[in-house]
Amino acid sequence: MTETAEKPKMKRWRRLLGPKETLRLLEGSVVHREGALLALNKPPGLPVLGRPGDLSLDALLPALRRRLGLPAELHVVKAPAREYSGLVLLSSCYHTTKKLQQFFTDARWRGQYPATYRAITVGVPAEVEGEISAGLSWQQQGDRAMVVPVPAPGRRSLARKDVKSTLTRYRVLSAVGGCALLQLQPRTAFPEQLQVHLTLLLCPALGDHKHSSSVGRVLGVPFFLSPESAPAHTQVLDEELLSRLGLSPRQLHRLPLHIHLQELVLPEGPLCAPPPPYFLHTLRCLGLPEH
Repeated sequence: MTETAEKPKMKRWRRLLGPKETLRLLEGSVVHREGALLALNKPPGLPVLGRPGDLSLDALLPALRRRLGLPAELHVVKAPAREYSGLVLLSSCYHTTKKLQQFFTDARWRGQYPATYRAITVGVPAEVEGEISAGLSWQQQGDRAMVVPVPAPGRRSLARKDVKSTLTRYRVLSAVGGCALLQLQPRTAFPEQLQVHLTLLLCPALGDHKHSSSVGRVLGVPFFLSPESAPAHTQVLDEELLSRLGLSPRQLHRLPLHIHLQELVLPEGPLCAPPPPYFLHTLRCLGLPEH
């Protein structure tokens, strides 16, 4: 596939949508509607919350409610982070919202994994399945705050909540040519947890322009770099992988993060949302089965 043929796809990946376009996109992305519950398939790049005047899911909820003919105000029960795509669970009943939020909290405490993500990674984990456990904390680096791993956090830092113990279960669903499709199930909830955990596996998510710099390579062998010695920058991919994706180095900054919230387990059963078109397109380019 030629670079010229791919350029329109790149534009769609990173093209900024206005409120009206985003609202139409959300209206057409409903995957479940029953009683007080409404589930959407969120595109990447749309934050759940934002400052007054910013484009965000929360700012669009009143208009979305009117477009869908819902009688009551919508509340966010659960949603993926800004750069992730996938399931957004909304409720028009305050008590249902609180009940489900408590359900997810209790499920994690019981050792269950109510959320399942899919991720395309650059690199293949050494083990087919396992757990990633690490302390995470916020660290100021220049003018930006970064989530960084903390090796062997002390009891005091954990008690003060300066550091949080985090855990993600992973499984390799398929692997071809140095890339993999992973299933990720976080046991804990911390900003950017999945991205950092994937770098600790030495397999950063495709399109991670914030944490992928923590994984270096010497003669093709990956190794972990401390965040202090590896400032964030556009993800670097080798020529062979760029060719498979039909990309040029100048297009890389448009590549979206390939992490998708695919399934949420509710008391009534699971809810699922298919990966977005660009995610499926990447799977085809890499020769990875969709699962």
